[in-house]
Amino acid sequence: MESDRCPFCNANVENHAELDNKLTERIEKYNDPVAMNSLGTYYMDGKGGYPVNPTKAVELYRRASELGGVHAHRNLARAYLMGRGIEMDKKKAIHHYQVASIMGDVHSRYNLGALEGQSGNNERAMKHFMIAAKCGHDLSLEKVKEGYYSIGLSTKDDFENTLRCHKAYHDEAKSEKRDRAKVIQATRRNMR
Repeated sequence: MESDRCPFCNANVENHAELDNKLTERIEKYNDPVAMNSLGTYYMDGKGGYPVNPTKAVELYRRASELGGVHAHRNLARAYLMGRGIEMDKKKAIHHYQVASIMGDVHSRYNLGALEGQSGNNERAMKHFMIAAKCGHDLSLEKVKEGYYSIGLSTKDDFENTLRCHKAYHDEAKSEKRDRAKVIQATRRNMR
């Protein structure tokens, strides 16, 4: 069985039963939305020895989102958008992306921008990308740059302001401890 990481302490979890016990305890004892979302992800993707069960994953995402789990909203949006474990519903997907965005999830904000762009609402898409880029989302910054240089959807001032905010966000988040943690995380990923 493949090794996985505990979503709480990031330690190696060698077997399905150990991980299942930790997650189940946190769900039953604390009604923990992070544990529900993590378990949902394991069921959605068949990770950590769990069987692929999108229906169960969606139910866990739904419960976690009701408890305020921001990542659960994003995962539920993705399930609605792709029709995995639930009937495809773009309006509900957008709703859950919006809720997650309001809660500060920049990946959901980026996804809203992408959906708006696909629907031809390029100005709205650019606004979503600018908000996400100002919060440090690199791919959104690329979209803003593309919008300024290639398509002309953003002005020079918009692009420069977004770039300044993006840089300030990353400068604020820099620390020696974070840099060491990134190195350790990259090393662990390479060891798998």
